[in-house]
Amino acid sequence: MSLSHSHIWAAIDALAVRFSTTPSGLARMAGLDPTSFNKSKRLSPENPPRPRWPSTESLAKLLEATGVKFSEFALLAEGRNAGQGIPLIGFAQAGNEGYFDDAGFPLGHGWDEITFPSVNSGLYALEISGDSMLPLYRDGDRILVDPHNQNLRRGDRVVVKTTDGEVMAKELVRYSARQVELRSLNPDFPDRILDRMQVAWIARIVWASQ
Repeated sequence: MSLSHSHIWAAIDALAVRFSTTPSGLARMAGLDPTSFNKSKRLSPENPPRPRWPSTESLAKLLEATGVKFSEFALLAEGRNAGQGIPLIGFAQAGNEGYFDDAGFPLGHGWDEITFPSVNSGLYALEISGDSMLPLYRDGDRILVDPHNQNLRRGDRVVVKTTDGEVMAKELVRYSARQVELRSLNPDFPDRILDRMQVAWIARIVWASQ
């Protein structure tokens, strides 16, 4: 789908709703002229009017000010903003107690929230930290995780939490009744073979924000 003039402005309006403000309020947040995103600026005064687009610079400042990634903005532009809030937590926090139940579903407090198009219940997002998952996932990327573990297959990218509290993202090589074999996404880090008794839970990665 190509991004049209109306799609871009609809995404900006959706962001204003998300942050409980107006297009003018968004412009102020981004350090822009308060009228930058006003509806009066979206068409030229000529007859017939010509569409006016927000500049790349103004969009970049807007995304930086709001902390919204371009991939999220693109979803809004596609009209997929009528989604739901899903839990988000940093990868470094995920190993701590109190954030997951025994099956790997989100639990307790301390989660942030991001808006995502309608998804199955139980899904949540993790924010990558560090370089252990390069080049596939970079620091700050967000991955959407599905803890419903039906039909895990070789080649799936998964998040695994061990009974020792270690959390890792790997590629699944083998998932048997006795062992879980994992391939590192970053060749500088070792592959892992875990006894099933060492695995607290395993969940498939279904989406990434790159």
